[in-house]
Amino acid sequence: MGQRAVSGRIALITGASSGIGAELARAFAAHGHRVALTARRTAALEALAAELAEAGAGPPIVIPCDLSLPGGSEVIAAALAAEGVEVEYLVNNAGYGLFGRALALDRAEQLGIVDVNIRALTDLTLRFAGEIVRHRGGILNVGSIAGFLPGPGMAIYYASKAYVVSFSEALHYELGHAGVRVSALCPGPVPSGFQARAGFSPGFDSAVLQVSARDAARAGYRGLMANKRVVLPGWGVRMIPALLRFAPRWVVLTAAGRLQTRR
Repeated sequence: MGQRAVSGRIALITGASSGIGAELARAFAAHGHRVALTARRTAALEALAAELAEAGAGPPIVIPCDLSLPGGSEVIAAALAAEGVEVEYLVNNAGYGLFGRALALDRAEQLGIVDVNIRALTDLTLRFAGEIVRHRGGILNVGSIAGFLPGPGMAIYYASKAYVVSFSEALHYELGHAGVRVSALCPGPVPSGFQARAGFSPGFDSAVLQVSARDAARAGYRGLMANKRVVLPGWGVRMIPALLRFAPRWVVLTAAGRLQTRR
């Protein structure tokens, strides 16, 4: 049998079942994009798809998938091919972290952070880059303000987000000539299930830097469409990269370590 003809373009959003991912799906649908939603929780995806069915350019595509497992991107690619659609916008939002000293946390769970936050993000980006270039679309990688800092107490998570920022900035440069937008969305703390899964309670920094998932997602959508290299939602978050330029790295490391130990 021949390959199914391409019938449309979609915005693929990972980690779309809740938090920033769900709000990004709402933002894209509200601006007329047909969305493909992927995450582990089928029921949550289907509920969101039902909500968005009337808002976007077509019925949402639901793809239950665990990106921490090998072959996750193949599952997504096969589902999109079966629907006859190509990726115009890719939103790499899926990710998680764990709180605690690196040597005290479970090794397999920490490697899972690398699998989702780095490997899956990179795999999906490279896998769909040809389609995105063909449609002159965009890539929005959800990083974190943590990507600008070392993170004792969440070492693997902070390091993974540093990768996301660096990779996104490089692609912003490399793909700009092709008319492709690439942005890294780097919020501070966002009220969601992230903190519970990571195993810590929000502290003073959350009160200062916190933005809602909805506001972060809307800033991310606007920033991507404006082709901003890095999107920093909230005045508190925008101050941090500027302040870091004036602080020696050992001071930043010590301050971050003391802040984390108080959680």
